[in-house]
Amino acid sequence: MLWNKKKHFCELNPVCYAISEQKEICKRHIKNFLSNEKFTRTINKEKMDNVITSRSSNLIKKGKGIDPVLQENKAVNIQLACNKINGTIIRPGEVFSFWNTVGKTTKKKGYKAGRVITGDKIEAGLGGGLCNLGNTIHWLVLHSPLDVVEFHNHSDALAPDEGKRVPFSSGTSICYNSLDYRFKNNTNQDIQLLVWCEDGKLHGELRSMKEFPWAYKLVEEDHRFEKEGDKYYRNSKIYREISDKATGNVLEKQLVLDNHSEVMYDYSLIPKEQIRL
Repeated sequence: MLWNKKKHFCELNPVCYAISEQKEICKRHIKNFLSNEKFTRTINKEKMDNVITSRSSNLIKKGKGIDPVLQENKAVNIQLACNKINGTIIRPGEVFSFWNTVGKTTKKKGYKAGRVITGDKIEAGLGGGLCNLGNTIHWLVLHSPLDVVEFHNHSDALAPDEGKRVPFSSGTSICYNSLDYRFKNNTNQDIQLLVWCEDGKLHGELRSMKEFPWAYKLVEEDHRFEKEGDKYYRNSKIYREISDKATGNVLEKQLVLDNHSEVMYDYSLIPKEQIRL
């Protein structure tokens, strides 16, 4: 006998989904209120002396199946969020929270409908595209002595790679405010996060007053695309190597993601030589 799978309350209809979403938001507010964590609230636009790491990426993606309007709206949303984050100082012992810093994305604040992932579909949603900003911040943090304390991933195969494959060019999921991105400063000095948009690119930097003795590198191994049923997935293992700057010796190699991402673009654009049968 076949039994119908019982639906969750949030799956019954849009009203039920909205109720469930508000419930999760309230739960997070209560959790934050009761938390002993000290969230960062200091902004200083004057740049610290030492650049720990930096990264730049294109704001607008172009190609087959990519909606240009959603891309333009994404750029607007990222600029608004950058205005809230740029210059954030994370003092020793403090936690950076994406949503505590940016706040809720609303039309009144100027946010537009950008690209969001709902289930296994790419749709338009208010404030969409901020995952790109989350990705950039996550990449910076992985190249620093900061500690990730909350991370959620979605597919990092939303669109074909632009040039050389860059791990964590996408794949960081954030959704107000139940899915947050957070990191903690467990070092002995202040660290500054800078993010801004300029010349069609999203730029990010982590800075400090003094140099740290370690260097960081992301290494991806066994990267390939594989078909499972009717769908293709990107699979790989992504590691972070920590080295001594003075000697170049690798001190530690950490697995940061066992990647299994559904390909969410036209399968004909997958490089044939990267498909494993």
